Amino acid sequence: QVQLVESGGGLVQAGGSLRLSCAASGRTGDVYTMAWFRQTPGKEREFVAAIRWAGITTYYADSVKGRFTISRDNPKNTVYVQMNSLKPEDTAVYYCAAKSRGSAYDASWMYDYWGQGTQVTVSS
Repeated sequence: QVQLVESGGGLVQAGGSLRLSCAASGRTGDVYTMAWFRQTPGKEREFVAAIRWAGITTYYADSVKGRFTISRDNPKNTVYVQMNSLKPEDTAVYYCAAKSRGSAYDASWMYDYWGQGTQVTVSS
């Protein structure tokens, strides 16, 4: 099992920045990919960004490319997403996720482990 705990959400004005953190514990040696998803009421969970636990490959949704940066600190078992130039449409609950196998990365059903979520609200 892998446990994930997110932190860093909050309220920010449009154009501002936030950094979310996701601390992983448990069988982190099994993790192959970690990702961030987001969800608003009545909508499906949406892919935001992903990173391979080993190596440097990253992936982004078109809606956040150039504004968000995903990174990892393996000794700390932590993944981050730096969110810049935030827009009101970025408002959502952000979830950290981890998967242990397979190269695909952008659908929520592919992930085995989830954090509890952290709210990000961007005011206009």
